[in-house]
Amino acid sequence: MNRLERISSILIQLQSRPVITAQQIANQFDISLRTVYRDIRTLEETGIPIIGNVGVGYSLIDGYKLPPLMFTREEAIAFLTAEKFIENLTDAKNAQHYSSGMNKVKAVLRQVEKNYLANVDDNLKVFSNNNPDKDLPADITQCILQSISGHKVIHIEYFAPESQSLSQRDIEPIGYFHSISNWYLIAFCRTRKDYRSFRVDRIKNFKLTDEVFSDSHPSLDEFIKKHKQLSSHTEVIIRIKTSNLHNIYNYKHYHGWVKQVDNEEHTDLYFSTFNLNSFARWLISYADVAQIISPESLKENISLLIDQIKVKQDIK
Repeated sequence: MNRLERISSILIQLQSRPVITAQQIANQFDISLRTVYRDIRTLEETGIPIIGNVGVGYSLIDGYKLPPLMFTREEAIAFLTAEKFIENLTDAKNAQHYSSGMNKVKAVLRQVEKNYLANVDDNLKVFSNNNPDKDLPADITQCILQSISGHKVIHIEYFAPESQSLSQRDIEPIGYFHSISNWYLIAFCRTRKDYRSFRVDRIKNFKLTDEVFSDSHPSLDEFIKKHKQLSSHTEVIIRIKTSNLHNIYNYKHYHGWVKQVDNEEHTDLYFSTFNLNSFARWLISYADVAQIISPESLKENISLLIDQIKVKQDIK
């Protein structure tokens, strides 16, 4: 990236954030702080109204706007790819909001880029085992993010699969993330008086209240570092003959596939799973071609399931 491109990119960073520090700019573009100061001075000399506060960072004067930016073809394709993921991995209302925003992006593209996107659109797909319209309450994503941003309490009805019942909860959300095949909400539960992880597809009803909660909760990153169970799922390694790999290959992503190590005759598949029992129920359908390398507890789960099947089907 030459200096002109870098200075233009720094201006985009200033437009996209309320405040950005010199160190963040330096890290973003792999340059020294001295170079950052020189680039900021260049922008100021061109008439860009930049406010610089020691110990805080740089920002643009409120209300200052530049004409719409032109996107490159590669950036437009990245937006289109993101739209495909959002259509399949979020709730229907949020997908509509993104689609509306995407139309505004397309509106500022040159005709050649518009044609390029139109040609790619029908041939770019994201398949998911989740059905957003069925699994996630409509507009739940917007509600959660508004709650996190504005520190607003959410009232929810949460379905507990263990008791097969609904419970009423007032929660204070701190984080929202997608892992493997589900969305999860981390929040302080006033009913339990502790932090809880909620699977979002089990929230049956919700309402954003006007009650403001205190800003005393940790960030999502801080919470995950403190509660290792969220970031250290059970690692599973299974071994399968390379010639049989096609049997399991198309479904591995749904069950937390991380990586694979190929050898001459077999392949080791690495997974990270929240629920070992659910993983065992999936793996049992491939028990004739897959060997469990670790953990031992997965072998025990498989054996228990086989015994239960024998009893249920009266097999001796």
